[in-house]
Amino acid sequence: MKSITIEGSQRESVGKIATKALRNAGKVPCVLYGGDKPLHFSANEIAFKDLVYTPNAHTVVISLDNGDKYSAILQDIQFHPVSDAILHIDFYQLFDDKEVTMNIPVRKIGDSPGVINGGVLRMNKRKLKVKAVPGNLPDFIDADISRLKIGNKLYVTALENEDYKIMHPDNTVVCQVRVSRAAMALPEDELEDEAVEGAEGEEGAAEGGDNGGDTKE
Repeated sequence: MKSITIEGSQRESVGKIATKALRNAGKVPCVLYGGDKPLHFSANEIAFKDLVYTPNAHTVVISLDNGDKYSAILQDIQFHPVSDAILHIDFYQLFDDKEVTMNIPVRKIGDSPGVINGGVLRMNKRKLKVKAVPGNLPDFIDADISRLKIGNKLYVTALENEDYKIMHPDNTVVCQVRVSRAAMALPEDELEDEAVEGAEGEEGAAEGGDNGGDTKE
């Protein structure tokens, strides 16, 4: 997974007055958890631009002015309710041999026959929560939609990977192809065939359980 470096300074004072002074100076108060004790530091708000305002997932290297460096992930962030300025960020320290949970973006690949025939692709999950050691965290989770016809759904079980564990129930739908007005303009017998195939796939899942993550066709 790609990493972003945040240059910061360790905070000596953590009270309300010191925190307000930091924000007035354009800095964000932060806390790093997961180590022996919480580490308080601050960094310029602009330093978080590529970490916060992006759909991508990144790990972070916190580089302090005293020479200390820590690998971490963003755990929580607070914004001002009016200005949307960043008020506070919590980070969680990473260790090479310790699993961590993180939200990873879903990236669709392939062309759906159902969409080509006029259906609409609905992304139910744009991010998935996964658990893995830091070295196995992916940049994206690829969702292959090339077998999805109208009425079909893609379940998280189709996206399983030995490098990480997806922290969602097996029946979680990642995406599906639904009937649209354009699809309704198809010849009636063709549309019925598509709908029947989708229904049969779901019926088979209900009777036999999740079939190893295959798309329901």
